[in-house]
Amino acid sequence: MKLIGSTTSPYVRRIRILLDEEPYEFVNLNIYGEGRDELRRNNPTLKIPVLEDGGQELFDSRIIARYISAKQGRDPLTWDQENQLTMIDGANDSAVTLLLSEKSGIDTSQDLMFYNLQRERIMTTLRTLAAMVEDGQFEQWNYPAICLYALVDWLDFRDLVDFSDVASLLAFRDSHREYPWVAETDPRKA
Repeated sequence: MKLIGSTTSPYVRRIRILLDEEPYEFVNLNIYGEGRDELRRNNPTLKIPVLEDGGQELFDSRIIARYISAKQGRDPLTWDQENQLTMIDGANDSAVTLLLSEKSGIDTSQDLMFYNLQRERIMTTLRTLAAMVEDGQFEQWNYPAICLYALVDWLDFRDLVDFSDVASLLAFRDSHREYPWVAETDPRKA
């Protein structure tokens, strides 16, 4: 099994944590630099992660997680867990949009509808996820909890949001820092 990605991607990190002790080769790419050509060869969507396993290629973290979970004999996600992932992915996608815009020299703090909508989407979703954490909905260390961890830690790592209104998310993150493969996949170590 080979996982192609980047050590700083929250989508890749969630898969690395999920893989846990599974034997696999990790190919760390700089997808905005010299690794772009390899990414083009491995994924027509030009996104990471990519998983190759015995001739099977998978191009999206949710599909990869489903594939790995099936191989590991885990129960499929419930509809509520699927909705949790949709919220996590929505906030993550908007945050990636903000980060890439900033890296492109665009001031995302401007009062522009597109960036206002991204910030609103992120904070509305984070407030909902924080309430779910406070309600105990992420107590079990499963794929949705792993994804929430990766999102919150990445947002903090990239300094993309103010966590004052959603401090329970940082407490959730901090309570899981020592879990298997969490410390080993910390993007700050890259």
